[in-house]
Amino acid sequence: MFKKVTQGLVIAAIAATSMIAADKLNGAGATFPAPCYYDWAYNYEKATHIRVNYQSIGSGGGIKQITERVVQFGATDAPLTPKELDAAKLYQFPAVFGSEVVAYNIPGVKDGALKLKNSVVAEIFAGTITMWNDPKIVADNAGLNLPAQKIVVAHRSDGSGTTYVFTDYLSHVSPMWKSKFGTGKAIGWATGVGGKGNEGVTNIIKQTPYSIGYIETAYKDKNHLAAATLQTASGKWVEAKTANVQNAIKQASWSKKDHFYGSIVAEKGDSTYPIVAATYILMPRETRDINKQTIAFFDYSFRNGDKAAEKLGYIPLPVETTNLIREYWNENVK
Repeated sequence: MFKKVTQGLVIAAIAATSMIAADKLNGAGATFPAPCYYDWAYNYEKATHIRVNYQSIGSGGGIKQITERVVQFGATDAPLTPKELDAAKLYQFPAVFGSEVVAYNIPGVKDGALKLKNSVVAEIFAGTITMWNDPKIVADNAGLNLPAQKIVVAHRSDGSGTTYVFTDYLSHVSPMWKSKFGTGKAIGWATGVGGKGNEGVTNIIKQTPYSIGYIETAYKDKNHLAAATLQTASGKWVEAKTANVQNAIKQASWSKKDHFYGSIVAEKGDSTYPIVAATYILMPRETRDINKQTIAFFDYSFRNGDKAAEKLGYIPLPVETTNLIREYWNENVK
């Protein structure tokens, strides 16, 4: 999946990074954590006078740019496998947790009022449920005025870790989805309108009555959108509240050996929100000095950025996880 990095490119990349000013760091990738990274970068520059420029271009773009050594760090919501990391000569560690919501724009239907079974979500995005008054939706929404209007599906048009997490969730909860579409940063959508980045999908939902789409929770909160109440793995109704997201995080199983590769969607529990993921940072294995600058930024943010992350709708990493990441840094970079 990665473009092969030739020896000449690696040498050129090392030469280029060696000339980067000590007061500047460039990163690019996932739109999912972008609001958090912007805030962390702002506070880091105030404290250290070191500027961190982050481009919100999607996980696919972030993987491509760090694989080609265009930036000093990449960001992705879709973790790379140990084999993929070895092929691209990259390190990987989680930076923050977040959740995704199924946001909708149905005039007169408030936030959280719409209940959607996981199987129904899969059918909507597969294009087999096409109307808001479909009996399968109405069955779980007694008393809700669901219109006889066509559902407008909004999805990502770019390679996206947000899409990876969402389709991973659908693959876990729907055998139909797993067999027909599967999990990926980009898939062959059966229906819908594409938007670039979380920003693009958010704008489609905001501007299009009777639409539905998947976005990171921070974008939903910032834009005051409505989101569906979903199901836990045991079938209980649940919203993307902090405690419900943390129930999934507690079940995360990390391994330094595997570069923190894993999935935490559709975890067990009666109050565990089903669409939860960590977002990851990628660093080249050959640029030790530059990596130390990247580590300094994230170490500072882990120590000082929890309140900012929570304010923006993200869930900071548990102390146990940040300690494990620091061990990973010490063993591989410092």
